[in-house]
Amino acid sequence: MKDFFNKAADAVEDTLKNVRDTVNEGSHRGEAEAEEEKRRVAGDAMTPGEKADSLLNEGKNRVQAEWDKTKRDVREKT
Repeated sequence: MKDFFNKAADAVEDTLKNVRDTVNEGSHRGEAEAEEEKRRVAGDAMTPGEKADSLLNEGKNRVQAEWDKTKRDVREKT
């Protein structure tokens, strides 16, 4: 019986982690898209430094989104 409850608790914990990672992934992807859109709209009004900062911020958010997705993928396979 104890084993059953441990497995159930692990399943609930994994579900909560998956939900958190899904929300975080969506947030990071949204931020990355916003940076891309900001550069598209502002165009030449942005300085090269602003464009570089925006590109780096977009890249950071895309990596964070992929990390959240990878955590979920690994959790599903174990």
